[in-house]
Amino acid sequence: MNKDNCINILLVEDSPGDVELTREALSHGNIIHQLDVACDGEEALSFLNKQGKYCNAQTPDLILLDLNMPRKDGLEVLKEIRTHQKLKSIPVIILTTSNSELDIFKCYDNYANAYFVKPVDLN
Repeated sequence: MNKDNCINILLVEDSPGDVELTREALSHGNIIHQLDVACDGEEALSFLNKQGKYCNAQTPDLILLDLNMPRKDGLEVLKEIRTHQKLKSIPVIILTTSNSELDIFKCYDNYANAYFVKPVDLN
């Protein structure tokens, strides 16, 4: 992979099935990418803050963030990203099963760049 053309994506997702669907969808695109996965909000923040086993992690160019996760939910992660000087400019796309208007408003109030309800299948 040419580093100049590669987009670094952090997927924050606790469902292994949804991780695989995302990998599959990205493999069909024309985007050269590196996909890193964090399984919950705590792990995502460790990755983003380069803590512990993530001390050498690359700062992502894009974050795909699920809302409903254990330990720390996606909205909490989004709020922390947006208050962190070095992270706040990273685009964050919410990918979730929730179509609740309240969730949508909360995410956009915290400067999510986009909000998508996950499809039922790959198609």
